[in-house]
Amino acid sequence: MVAVIERAGRRPCVLPLLNLADAERPLAWRRGRTICVAEFLADVASVAAVLPSTCSSAVNLCTDRYAFLVAFCAVLARGQTNLLPPSRARQAIEDALAANAGSYALGEHPPAAASNRFVTLPPLGGEATPTLPRIAGEQIAAIGYTSGSTGQPKPNPKRWSSFSASTAYNVAALSEAMQLAPGAIAHVVATVPPQHMYGIEMSVLLPLLGPFAVHGGQPLFPADVAAALADVPEPRLLVTTPVHLRALLADPVALPKLAAITSATAPLDAELAAAAEARYGAPVLELFGSTETCVIAQRRTAHETDWRLYESIRLRPQPDGTLVDAAHFDQPVALQDLVELRPPQGFRLCGRHADLIEIAGKRASLADLTRRLLALPGVRDAAVVQQDEPDAIGVRRIAALVVAPERSEAELLEALRAEIDPAFLPRPLRKLAALPRNETGKLPRAALLAALSRDGDA
Repeated sequence: MVAVIERAGRRPCVLPLLNLADAERPLAWRRGRTICVAEFLADVASVAAVLPSTCSSAVNLCTDRYAFLVAFCAVLARGQTNLLPPSRARQAIEDALAANAGSYALGEHPPAAASNRFVTLPPLGGEATPTLPRIAGEQIAAIGYTSGSTGQPKPNPKRWSSFSASTAYNVAALSEAMQLAPGAIAHVVATVPPQHMYGIEMSVLLPLLGPFAVHGGQPLFPADVAAALADVPEPRLLVTTPVHLRALLADPVALPKLAAITSATAPLDAELAAAAEARYGAPVLELFGSTETCVIAQRRTAHETDWRLYESIRLRPQPDGTLVDAAHFDQPVALQDLVELRPPQGFRLCGRHADLIEIAGKRASLADLTRRLLALPGVRDAAVVQQDEPDAIGVRRIAALVVAPERSEAELLEALRAEIDPAFLPRPLRKLAALPRNETGKLPRAALLAALSRDGDA
C-alpha cells in the first residue's frame, strides 16, 4: 500500500472554529443545562479578552471539560497555541512552560507550579458579544506530548488544518456507527481527560467540527458515568478506555441507552468488547492512533481482528515499525507498531518494535507475556516490563507488577511456568494494590520502574 501523498493545506487558508454555527445549536451540557453555540461563543470572547497578547502559548489546566473547551478556543482565537503536557503533575507543567518561551498557564485555580505565569479563567456565562473566530489553517493549534509509556514525552505540534481534516474522518466514522440521522446532534460523555489527544479528538474537536455536543464533566466511577449519561438526551456516545470499560462491566449500575462506545489508549480484548456490546446493546468501536498521528483507523473489536484505515491514510511497513502518511500530515510519521497490510484498506497489528525482546536466543513479546499473566485466575491487573539494567551476566531481565489480592507471588510464578518459556519468567514478580496508571489508564514506563524499585506491596 504505497502511494504518493499530495500534501493538503500548504496554501494559506482560513478555517472556521465551528462547522455548525447555528446560534441555537446545543454544543455542551453543564450543571444540568444545555449551552448553545451563542453562549459558548460569548464565553470564548470573554476569556480571549483577558489572555496576555504578548504570549505565544498556554498550558490549558482547566479541569471542567466545558471550561477546557472554552479556554482551548480562546487561546486559538488569540492566535496562540495550546500546550498539552502528558499530565497535570507539577514537573510536567513546568517542563512544558520551560520548553516554550512566552508561555503561561490558564485554568480555574492556580496550581502549585507556574503561579507567576498563571491566568485565572474569568466567570463563564457573562454578557460578552458572541463572535465566530476564524482560524488560520497553518496555526499550530496545540502541541501534544506523548504519554511517556515507552520513554520520555515528546512534543507533537498540530495545525488547525490537520485537526480539521482528521476530525472529518472521526465524524464520518462515528456518524455511521451511531446511525446518526441527518440534522441530529449526538451527545458525548467522556471518561478521559480533555488534555489527552484522545480526549481532544473525541470531546473537544467533535463538538466544534461535527454534529456533537459534549457533557462538561469527567466521570470516573460507574455511578458517575451513569449520572452523566442521564444528563444528556439520546443519541449518546460514551468515550472511554479498556480500564474504565472493565470497571463499568464489573459494577451492577445500569447505563442509559447508548448509541455507541469508543475505546482507545490501550488494547481492547475482544471478550471485553463483546461483553460490553451484549450488556449495553451498542457497538464498541476501538480507535487506533497516537499523539503523533491522531486517530487513523478503527475496528469493531468484538467482530473484527483487522483494522480499517481511514480514507487517504497510507502505511509503509519498515523493519523497525511503520511509516504513516496522509495528505494532512506535514511529513510521514514513524511509529513503532509492526503491521501486516490487509488489502484493500486494512492492516493487522503484529506488536511493537520496542515490545519485542530476546533472551538466550529466544524471542517474545511483552504484550503477549502481559496477556498470559492477565489470563491467570485471580489476576485483576498486570504489566510486564523489561528492566533497564542488566544482571551479573549481562541480561536485561523481565519483571512484572500484578494486582491479585487472593494469590501469592509464588503461586502466580508457578502458574506462569506452565504458560511461558522459563527464560521469560518475571524476576521479580511483585504484587501491588494497584498499578500506577495515569488518567487514561496508560502505564508510563518511568512509573512502572519506580514501582518495581520500591519494596513491599504498594
